[in-house]
Amino acid sequence: GACRGNPGPGGWGAILVYNGHEKELSGGHPETTNNRMELTAVITALAALKEPCEVTLTSDSKYLVDAISRGWLDSWRKNGWRKADRSEVLNVDLWQKLITQLERHKVTFVWVHGHAGHEYNERCDVLATTFADSL
Repeated sequence: GACRGNPGPGGWGAILVYNGHEKELSGGHPETTNNRMELTAVITALAALKEPCEVTLTSDSKYLVDAISRGWLDSWRKNGWRKADRSEVLNVDLWQKLITQLERHKVTFVWVHGHAGHEYNERCDVLATTFADSL
């Protein structure tokens, strides 16, 4: 996910890799946030899979990966979309769409540093920024 301003024009990119084949996906919105673009990338990529799959999902978004790996998403959901400090969770609409995909697929989340040379992460960044810049 990328955003020119936060909020501002944003883009997202995802690359599906399977059995030596790759499919690039991208999109964006003229007024959004980086976190919304990160979530949209994951939701769209998982929704593009034609059948339930075991997925290794690599992302540079701590917001996304921590929400899953640290159990925040489960807690937010159980607490009526409230965080530990009782404030409202942002992007509930997208988290709910992600939950639908996580119920469909077995997903392992892997966090990588952004802009650190990870081939697919770098390509996704180009997809996202190119789309954001086109808006």
